[in-house]
Amino acid sequence: MATEHTQTASEYVVHHLTHLNTSGERQQVVVDWGIINLDSMFWSIVLGALAVFLLWRAASKATAGVPGRFQCAVEMLVEMVADQAKGIVHSEESRRLVAPLALTVFVWIFFMNAMDLLPVDLLPVIWENIYSAAGGDPHHAYQRVVPTADLNITLGMAIAVLLLCLFYNVKIKGVQGWMHELFNAPFGSHPLLWPVNFAMQMVEFLAKTVSLGMRLFGNMYAGELIFILIAMLGGTATMLGFVGHVIAGSVWAIFHILIITLQAFIFMMLTLVYIGQAHDSH
Repeated sequence: MATEHTQTASEYVVHHLTHLNTSGERQQVVVDWGIINLDSMFWSIVLGALAVFLLWRAASKATAGVPGRFQCAVEMLVEMVADQAKGIVHSEESRRLVAPLALTVFVWIFFMNAMDLLPVDLLPVIWENIYSAAGGDPHHAYQRVVPTADLNITLGMAIAVLLLCLFYNVKIKGVQGWMHELFNAPFGSHPLLWPVNFAMQMVEFLAKTVSLGMRLFGNMYAGELIFILIAMLGGTATMLGFVGHVIAGSVWAIFHILIITLQAFIFMMLTLVYIGQAHDSH
Protein backbone atom coordinates (compact mmCIF):
# COMPACT_ATOMS: atom_id res chain seq x y z
CA MET A 1 0.00 0.00 0.00
CA ALA A 2 1.36 3.40 -0.95
CA THR A 3 1.84 5.79 1.93
CA GLU A 4 0.39 9.28 1.72
CA HIS A 5 2.98 11.96 1.19
CA THR A 6 3.32 14.37 4.12
CA GLN A 7 4.01 17.93 3.12
CA THR A 8 7.17 19.57 4.33
CA ALA A 9 7.04 23.10 5.74
CA SER A 10 8.25 24.62 2.47
CA GLU A 11 5.75 22.58 0.43
CA TYR A 12 2.95 23.67 2.76
CA VAL A 13 3.82 27.35 2.32
CA VAL A 14 4.26 27.07 -1.47
CA HIS A 15 0.95 25.19 -1.79
CA HIS A 16 -0.95 27.90 0.12
CA LEU A 17 0.67 30.68 -1.92
CA THR A 18 -0.10 29.11 -5.30
CA HIS A 19 -3.13 30.33 -7.22
CA LEU A 20 -5.71 28.28 -9.03
CA ASN A 21 -5.13 29.78 -12.48
CA THR A 22 -5.70 29.15 -16.16
CA SER A 23 -2.08 28.24 -16.87
CA GLY A 24 -2.26 24.79 -15.30
CA GLU A 25 1.19 25.37 -13.84
CA ARG A 26 2.31 24.71 -10.27
CA GLN A 27 4.31 27.87 -9.67
CA GLN A 28 2.84 30.92 -8.07
CA VAL A 29 1.89 33.56 -10.62
CA VAL A 30 2.58 37.09 -9.38
CA VAL A 31 1.72 39.27 -12.38
CA ASP A 32 0.98 37.87 -15.83
CA TRP A 33 -1.67 39.57 -17.93
CA GLY A 34 -2.06 36.40 -20.01
CA ILE A 35 -3.05 34.26 -17.02
CA ILE A 36 -6.21 34.59 -14.94
CA ASN A 37 -6.06 33.67 -11.26
CA LEU A 38 -9.46 32.02 -11.01
CA ASP A 39 -9.57 31.92 -7.22
CA SER A 40 -8.88 35.66 -6.89
CA MET A 41 -11.47 36.48 -9.54
CA PHE A 42 -14.10 34.24 -7.91
CA TRP A 43 -13.69 35.58 -4.38
CA SER A 44 -13.39 39.22 -5.44
CA ILE A 45 -16.60 39.00 -7.50
CA VAL A 46 -18.49 37.17 -4.75
CA LEU A 47 -17.38 39.62 -2.07
CA GLY A 48 -18.06 42.60 -4.35
CA ALA A 49 -21.59 41.34 -4.94
CA LEU A 50 -21.99 40.84 -1.18
CA ALA A 51 -20.84 44.42 -0.48
CA VAL A 52 -23.28 45.86 -3.03
CA PHE A 53 -26.11 43.67 -1.72
CA LEU A 54 -25.60 44.74 1.91
CA LEU A 55 -25.47 48.43 0.97
CA TRP A 56 -28.58 48.02 -1.19
CA ARG A 57 -30.29 46.16 1.63
CA ALA A 58 -29.53 48.93 4.10
CA ALA A 59 -30.82 51.57 1.68
CA SER A 60 -34.02 49.69 0.84
CA LYS A 61 -34.84 48.96 4.49
CA ALA A 62 -33.97 52.43 5.81
CA THR A 63 -36.74 53.99 7.91
CA ALA A 64 -37.33 57.47 9.26
CA GLY A 65 -38.13 56.06 12.68
CA VAL A 66 -35.80 54.47 15.18
CA PRO A 67 -33.13 52.70 13.09
CA GLY A 68 -31.78 49.26 13.87
CA ARG A 69 -28.15 48.48 14.55
CA PHE A 70 -27.38 47.54 10.96
CA GLN A 71 -28.93 50.74 9.62
CA CYS A 72 -27.07 52.82 12.21
CA ALA A 73 -23.75 51.23 11.27
CA VAL A 74 -24.29 51.81 7.56
CA GLU A 75 -25.49 55.39 8.10
CA MET A 76 -22.38 56.17 10.16
CA LEU A 77 -20.21 54.72 7.40
CA VAL A 78 -22.06 56.65 4.69
CA GLU A 79 -21.73 59.92 6.62
CA MET A 80 -18.02 59.34 7.21
CA VAL A 81 -17.35 58.73 3.52
CA ALA A 82 -19.59 61.63 2.45
CA ASP A 83 -17.73 64.02 4.78
CA GLN A 84 -14.36 62.88 3.45
CA ALA A 85 -15.53 63.21 -0.15
CA LYS A 86 -16.95 66.70 0.49
CA GLY A 87 -13.65 67.90 1.93
CA ILE A 88 -11.56 66.53 -0.96
CA VAL A 89 -13.71 66.61 -4.12
CA HIS A 90 -15.21 70.08 -4.31
CA SER A 91 -17.48 69.44 -7.28
CA GLU A 92 -20.96 68.49 -6.07
CA GLU A 93 -21.75 66.91 -9.42
CA SER A 94 -18.64 64.69 -9.25
CA ARG A 95 -19.42 63.66 -5.66
CA ARG A 96 -22.68 62.08 -6.80
CA LEU A 97 -20.56 59.37 -8.41
CA VAL A 98 -17.34 59.54 -6.42
CA ALA A 99 -18.82 59.32 -2.90
CA PRO A 100 -20.86 56.11 -3.55
CA LEU A 101 -17.85 54.71 -5.40
CA ALA A 102 -15.57 55.41 -2.42
CA LEU A 103 -18.09 53.81 -0.06
CA THR A 104 -18.31 50.68 -2.23
CA VAL A 105 -14.52 50.50 -2.54
CA PHE A 106 -14.10 50.71 1.24
CA VAL A 107 -16.64 47.97 2.00
CA TRP A 108 -15.43 45.77 -0.86
CA ILE A 109 -11.76 45.95 0.12
CA PHE A 110 -12.65 45.42 3.78
CA PHE A 111 -14.50 42.22 2.89
CA MET A 112 -11.64 40.97 0.70
CA ASN A 113 -9.10 41.76 3.42
CA ALA A 114 -11.28 40.09 6.06
CA MET A 115 -10.94 36.74 4.29
CA ASP A 116 -7.50 36.65 5.90
CA LEU A 117 -9.21 36.08 9.27
CA LEU A 118 -10.63 32.71 8.20
CA PRO A 119 -8.65 29.63 9.29
CA VAL A 120 -5.85 29.13 6.77
CA ASP A 121 -6.82 25.57 5.83
CA LEU A 122 -10.63 25.91 5.98
CA LEU A 123 -11.58 26.81 2.41
CA PRO A 124 -8.50 25.21 0.76
CA VAL A 125 -9.30 21.85 2.41
CA ILE A 126 -12.93 22.09 1.29
CA TRP A 127 -11.70 22.77 -2.24
CA GLU A 128 -9.26 19.85 -2.04
CA ASN A 129 -12.12 17.50 -1.10
CA ILE A 130 -14.26 18.78 -3.97
CA TYR A 131 -11.33 18.50 -6.38
CA SER A 132 -10.53 14.99 -5.15
CA ALA A 133 -14.18 13.89 -5.44
CA ALA A 134 -14.10 15.04 -9.07
CA GLY A 135 -11.15 12.72 -9.72
CA GLY A 136 -8.32 15.21 -9.40
CA ASP A 137 -5.13 15.05 -7.36
CA PRO A 138 -5.79 16.97 -4.10
CA HIS A 139 -2.11 18.01 -4.00
CA HIS A 140 -2.80 20.10 -7.12
CA ALA A 141 -5.98 21.69 -5.72
CA TYR A 142 -4.73 25.23 -5.23
CA GLN A 143 -6.94 27.85 -3.62
CA ARG A 144 -6.08 31.33 -2.30
CA VAL A 145 -8.99 33.15 -0.72
CA VAL A 146 -7.58 36.65 -0.04
CA PRO A 147 -8.00 38.57 -3.33
CA THR A 148 -6.08 41.62 -2.08
CA ALA A 149 -3.02 39.41 -1.50
CA ASP A 150 -2.92 39.03 -5.30
CA LEU A 151 -1.04 41.86 -7.03
CA ASN A 152 -3.15 41.38 -10.15
CA ILE A 153 -6.28 42.37 -8.21
CA THR A 154 -4.81 45.37 -6.41
CA LEU A 155 -3.10 46.72 -9.54
CA GLY A 156 -6.32 46.22 -11.47
CA MET A 157 -8.17 48.36 -8.91
CA ALA A 158 -5.39 50.95 -9.00
CA ILE A 159 -5.60 51.12 -12.81
CA ALA A 160 -9.36 51.67 -12.50
CA VAL A 161 -8.63 54.64 -10.21
CA LEU A 162 -6.11 55.93 -12.79
CA LEU A 163 -8.74 55.75 -15.54
CA LEU A 164 -11.16 57.71 -13.36
CA CYS A 165 -8.48 60.35 -12.77
CA LEU A 166 -7.86 60.65 -16.51
CA PHE A 167 -11.61 60.90 -17.12
CA TYR A 168 -12.07 63.73 -14.63
CA ASN A 169 -8.96 65.54 -15.89
CA VAL A 170 -10.54 65.71 -19.33
CA LYS A 171 -14.08 66.36 -18.07
CA ILE A 172 -13.17 69.21 -15.71
CA LYS A 173 -10.35 70.88 -17.67
CA GLY A 174 -11.24 69.91 -21.21
CA VAL A 175 -8.83 68.22 -23.61
CA GLN A 176 -7.02 71.48 -24.38
CA GLY A 177 -6.75 72.50 -20.73
CA TRP A 178 -5.41 69.12 -19.68
CA MET A 179 -2.87 69.06 -22.53
CA HIS A 180 -1.74 72.52 -21.46
CA GLU A 181 -1.26 71.23 -17.90
CA LEU A 182 0.65 68.14 -19.04
CA PHE A 183 3.24 70.25 -20.86
CA ASN A 184 3.37 73.31 -18.61
CA ALA A 185 3.30 71.92 -15.04
CA PRO A 186 5.13 71.79 -12.74
CA PHE A 187 8.17 73.75 -14.02
CA GLY A 188 6.65 76.40 -16.28
CA SER A 189 5.56 77.12 -19.83
CA HIS A 190 8.93 77.57 -21.58
CA PRO A 191 9.05 75.28 -24.67
CA LEU A 192 12.35 73.76 -23.55
CA LEU A 193 10.62 72.53 -20.39
CA TRP A 194 7.73 70.83 -22.19
CA PRO A 195 9.43 67.40 -22.46
CA VAL A 196 10.51 67.58 -18.80
CA ASN A 197 7.04 68.59 -17.63
CA PHE A 198 5.39 65.83 -19.66
CA ALA A 199 7.84 63.21 -18.35
CA MET A 200 7.22 64.34 -14.76
CA GLN A 201 3.46 64.12 -15.26
CA MET A 202 3.75 60.58 -16.62
CA VAL A 203 6.01 59.56 -13.72
CA GLU A 204 3.47 60.99 -11.28
CA PHE A 205 0.58 59.04 -12.81
CA LEU A 206 2.66 55.85 -12.87
CA ALA A 207 3.92 56.29 -9.31
CA LYS A 208 0.41 56.90 -7.96
CA THR A 209 -0.97 53.82 -9.68
CA VAL A 210 1.85 51.45 -8.74
CA SER A 211 2.10 52.64 -5.14
CA LEU A 212 -1.68 52.42 -4.67
CA GLY A 213 -1.77 48.80 -5.79
CA MET A 214 1.52 47.75 -4.18
CA ARG A 215 0.68 49.21 -0.76
CA LEU A 216 -2.50 47.16 -0.39
CA PHE A 217 -0.93 44.02 -1.86
CA GLY A 218 2.20 44.21 0.30
CA ASN A 219 0.33 44.54 3.57
CA MET A 220 -2.18 41.79 2.83
CA TYR A 221 0.42 39.40 1.36
CA ALA A 222 2.56 39.79 4.48
CA GLY A 223 -0.46 39.20 6.71
CA GLU A 224 -1.44 36.08 4.78
CA LEU A 225 2.11 34.72 4.99
CA ILE A 226 2.23 35.26 8.76
CA PHE A 227 -1.07 33.40 9.19
CA ILE A 228 0.36 30.50 7.15
CA LEU A 229 3.50 30.38 9.30
CA ILE A 230 1.40 30.46 12.48
CA ALA A 231 -0.79 27.66 11.09
CA MET A 232 2.29 25.45 10.76
CA LEU A 233 2.70 25.59 14.54
CA GLY A 234 -0.58 23.71 14.87
CA GLY A 235 0.78 20.89 12.73
CA THR A 236 3.78 20.12 14.94
CA ALA A 237 1.78 17.45 16.85
CA THR A 238 3.01 18.80 20.20
CA MET A 239 1.07 20.53 22.96
CA LEU A 240 3.52 23.43 22.96
CA GLY A 241 3.08 23.91 19.24
CA PHE A 242 -0.73 23.81 19.54
CA VAL A 243 -0.76 26.34 22.40
CA GLY A 244 1.65 28.58 20.51
CA HIS A 245 -0.56 28.30 17.43
CA VAL A 246 -3.69 29.34 19.34
CA ILE A 247 -2.04 32.22 21.20
CA ALA A 248 -0.07 33.59 18.25
CA GLY A 249 -3.02 33.17 15.89
CA SER A 250 -5.40 34.96 18.25
CA VAL A 251 -3.01 37.85 18.90
CA TRP A 252 -2.21 38.32 15.22
CA ALA A 253 -5.89 38.08 14.22
CA ILE A 254 -6.86 40.81 16.70
CA PHE A 255 -4.06 43.04 15.46
CA HIS A 256 -4.88 42.19 11.84
CA ILE A 257 -8.43 43.55 12.24
CA LEU A 258 -6.83 46.99 12.50
CA ILE A 259 -4.70 46.34 9.42
CA ILE A 260 -7.55 45.17 7.18
CA THR A 261 -9.68 48.17 8.19
CA LEU A 262 -6.83 50.66 7.86
CA GLN A 263 -5.80 49.39 4.42
CA ALA A 264 -9.37 49.64 3.14
CA PHE A 265 -9.60 53.19 4.52
CA ILE A 266 -6.25 54.21 3.00
CA PHE A 267 -7.20 52.91 -0.45
CA MET A 268 -10.53 54.73 -0.25
CA MET A 269 -8.89 57.99 0.88
CA LEU A 270 -6.21 57.87 -1.80
CA THR A 271 -8.90 57.24 -4.40
CA LEU A 272 -10.67 60.40 -3.24
CA VAL A 273 -7.41 62.37 -3.10
CA TYR A 274 -6.31 61.38 -6.61
CA ILE A 275 -9.73 62.15 -8.09
CA GLY A 276 -9.78 65.42 -6.16
CA GLN A 277 -6.39 66.34 -7.61
CA ALA A 278 -7.81 65.72 -11.08
CA HIS A 279 -10.24 68.57 -10.40
CA ASP A 280 -7.49 71.03 -9.48
CA SER A 281 -5.68 73.14 -12.04
CA HIS A 282 -1.93 73.80 -11.88
